[in-house]
Amino acid sequence: MVVAIKGQQIKKILAKKNMSQNCFAMRLGVSSGYMSQLMTGIRNPSPGLRVKILSELKIDEGRFDEIFELKG
Repeated sequence: MVVAIKGQQIKKILAKKNMSQNCFAMRLGVSSGYMSQLMTGIRNPSPGLRVKILSELKIDEGRFDEIFELKG
């Protein structure tokens, strides 16, 4: 089972927080290129990165499906 990011949903959340995708990438400790690949579905986040994303966006794990989707 693969877990992908819902890029459009994260873009909406970042816009509400007035945060750019590049700033978000820096806060997560990933490159802007890698973040772009995550947002477009080319790459998928590791379990550790998913936890960081939830934490940075202040989303509890119970709302996991708001920003992630299962593929496979």
